[in-house]
Amino acid sequence: MLDETLTYALIKVVKTHRNQLAAALVPLGLHVGQELLLNQLWKEDGLTQGELIARLGVEPPTVTKTLQRLERAGIVYRAPDPDRPRVGRVHLTETGKALREPVEAIWAKMDEDLVSGFDAAERDLLARLVRAIPR
Repeated sequence: MLDETLTYALIKVVKTHRNQLAAALVPLGLHVGQELLLNQLWKEDGLTQGELIARLGVEPPTVTKTLQRLERAGIVYRAPDPDRPRVGRVHLTETGKALREPVEAIWAKMDEDLVSGFDAAERDLLARLVRAIPR
């Protein structure tokens, strides 16, 4: 039976966790996944769309749609590269910069909640095992 497999259990955990994350991001005006793109800009503002696609490992239309939504919300803006005007760069607005702390707090809380039933050794083991899963 499929529902007895580790894959099934993992999918259920991930879906539940993703839904909880989505609900936590709503008050910030974000949809789940947008914070991953923002995280790249928090690390290095002014990336090109191509650089975002490569760093996120997603399809170009996904980044295009995400950027359009974030732009409409006043979280990012696009501007031409001063040295290469045909290249567009994505920049954070002040609103986008201000989202970093609350998003990081949400992710930290999500991590705490995820492992709340485990002792320190179990937490370390879970972290090692999850990070060892091939991507």
